Amino acid sequence: MNGITTHVLDAALGRPAAGVPVLLEQLWPADGGTPATALEVAAAVTDGDGRSGALGPDQPAIGTYRLTFDTAAYFAATGQSGFFPTVSVTFSLTDPARHHHVPVLLSPYAYTTYQGS
Repeated sequence: MNGITTHVLDAALGRPAAGVPVLLEQLWPADGGTPATALEVAAAVTDGDGRSGALGPDQPAIGTYRLTFDTAAYFAATGQSGFFPTVSVTFSLTDPARHHHVPVLLSPYAYTTYQGS
């Protein structure tokens, strides 16, 4: 299993958000301070269950990461109009041996995220 995964659910439609483009970047400097340079680690699209399990290596390096979800593409594909064209979640990875799961609950005018398991 990859060290970083995500799951996107569409709260407005009550189903998994399939087809959401996702970009994983590692931010440099590793503490996320500014100015930060982003290094692309992986790119994927959520599957029919709204999941992406192919983000990066099994044990990613310690550092600060950013997941960016192309919600504009998803909303356009599902006939919805959304306020947030992208959703970016920045998080610190301190234990490379641990699995890091970042779920997103999405609707056209709001989103929420948390550290999953």
